[in-house]
Amino acid sequence: MPYVNIRITREGTAPGRNAATAEEKAALIKGVSELLLNVLNKPVTSTFVVIDEVDTDNWGWGGLPALEFRRQQAGAKK
Repeated sequence: MPYVNIRITREGTAPGRNAATAEEKAALIKGVSELLLNVLNKPVTSTFVVIDEVDTDNWGWGGLPALEFRRQQAGAKK
């Protein structure tokens, strides 16, 4: 019985959105379930997928909150 936990930042994928849509989450669940079926022969009926959305204030890397890290990375590419 596979259990998959997907963690994403709570931000939209298009202007005016502040979270992934129900359709996007459904696509993630379907895709992960099908991947486990195709690679490990795990039935989709026995696969559990949980999506956690985390506020960007609670997500960081490089010693910085996510949005600040992205700003610095964008500035370094110029």
